[in-house]
Parts: sequence; structure tokens; C-alpha cells
Amino acid sequence: MPRLISALLTSLVAAALAVGAAFGIVALLDATPEQPNVPLVSYETGAPRR
Repeated sequence: MPRLISALLTSLVAAALAVGAAFGIVALLDATPEQPNVPLVSYETGAPRR
């Protein structure tokens, strides 16, 4: 009986850790980047200059 309880407790702890890791990964992927979103190339609009 103690082995059964130990196996059940181990599987519950492993499942809780897996769920916690999944939520942590989702939170990291949902984080906004720290660098500004500035385009590398910009094109002028309007009449051409002479």
C-alpha cells in the first residue's frame, strides 16, 4: 500500500510540474519584446523631390 501511495503522489507532483511549466512557457511567449518595433527600411510617400 505505501508503494501505491508513493507512486500516486509522484505522478501527481509530476503532473503539477508539467502544468506549471506549460503555463510558464506560455507566459514567456506572450511577453512583449523589449526592443522597439522600428522598420529597417522606410520609403518616402508623396511627390518626388527635385
